[in-house]
Amino acid sequence: MSSRKPEAAPHLDLERFLPYRLSVLTNRVSNAIARDYNARFGLSVAEWRAMAVLGRFGSASATDICARTEMDKVTVSRAAKSLLSCKLVRSRTDPCDRRRTIYVLTAAGRKIHDRIVPVALSHETDLLDTLTPREGEQLSRLLDKLLRRTGANTG
Repeated sequence: MSSRKPEAAPHLDLERFLPYRLSVLTNRVSNAIARDYNARFGLSVAEWRAMAVLGRFGSASATDICARTEMDKVTVSRAAKSLLSCKLVRSRTDPCDRRRTIYVLTAAGRKIHDRIVPVALSHETDLLDTLTPREGEQLSRLLDKLLRRTGANTG
């Protein structure tokens, strides 16, 4: 019989655990922005993210939007349905794959998109103003590095 004591299970300091801290930060930022987008434009964060993809790339399928935003299919589907009902996007069948729907901003959707972009950038600027320019650049590099690392681990 060994006289060694069993090792204690490792302790997890949740408040210092990187994934938890990133999640808390993301939730706080997203919730603040969501309140603003909803109050000013009547949009959810998911609806805005879908519009941002369409504003940048011109058109996209739900699968494309999922891939570019990391939102799940149900969230994107609900956002697309809502944007369609508000006439902020229109849809068409992909001529190369009749099972796929392609979304594009309407003129009204483009107008709202173009009004939201400065608001989104203002939120980003406000957050980054907490950092020095050097810290902001370093944060960007570190986030890129972590995103590359986590992207390599996904199927």
